[in-house]
Amino acid sequence: MPLSPPAPRQLRHQRAIRAVAYEREDGLWDIDACLTDHKPRDVPLAAGVRPNGLPIHELWLRITIDRKLNVVDAEASSDWVPYDGQCQNANPAYRALIGLNLLQNFRREAGRLLADTAGCTHLTEMLGVLPTVAIQAFVGAVWNVSSGSPGEESGPEPSKTADGKAAGEKPPFQLGRCHALRFDGEAVKQFYPRWYGHAPRSIERGAEASSVRGNPGLSQEGRADVLAHE
Repeated sequence: MPLSPPAPRQLRHQRAIRAVAYEREDGLWDIDACLTDHKPRDVPLAAGVRPNGLPIHELWLRITIDRKLNVVDAEASSDWVPYDGQCQNANPAYRALIGLNLLQNFRREAGRLLADTAGCTHLTEMLGVLPTVAIQAFVGAVWNVSSGSPGEESGPEPSKTADGKAAGEKPPFQLGRCHALRFDGEAVKQFYPRWYGHAPRSIERGAEASSVRGNPGLSQEGRADVLAHE
């Protein structure tokens, strides 16, 4: 469904963020991200007027990841900036991304390493899209969405329980992570019926812990046993 018809208006600024993933011949993956800012007019900057048609920002970021989503290389480039010769000095700071993992608190750790004057506001802004771009790139090529998680090594076939399900089987990674794929939603009911109505262990444990705290009749040993698994 498209957006509603807008009120009369005039274009004043345009920002675009584009991210493209590539599989390399050496088995690694590159993600190239670019941010551009344009204004539909001449813009006075501290260093002079930026003519209409030329970007205020054109910033590039490339990370190289392995199949486990570890960042093994990173570089930044600032081709168009408002403070030429100054903004580019932040580019080497993005080498700090090397060693992070896109699925292990990447946004938090990257933000900590590159906060405030340590990095460039707009280069750092692009970091937020990298984990989901990598996941989308891995779908069908590295990651089987019906089982396992992105970056997870496939192991031996799990043993089966009496009802035919795999012992310790977990729902597909993507379930329970957005509105459409909530466990009590129609999409899960239709396309992942075996997981419809599933309660993740984190929710179950939270409910158990709440029940324990609110049950003064439970023995000290019983209370400790449940709370130990939170």
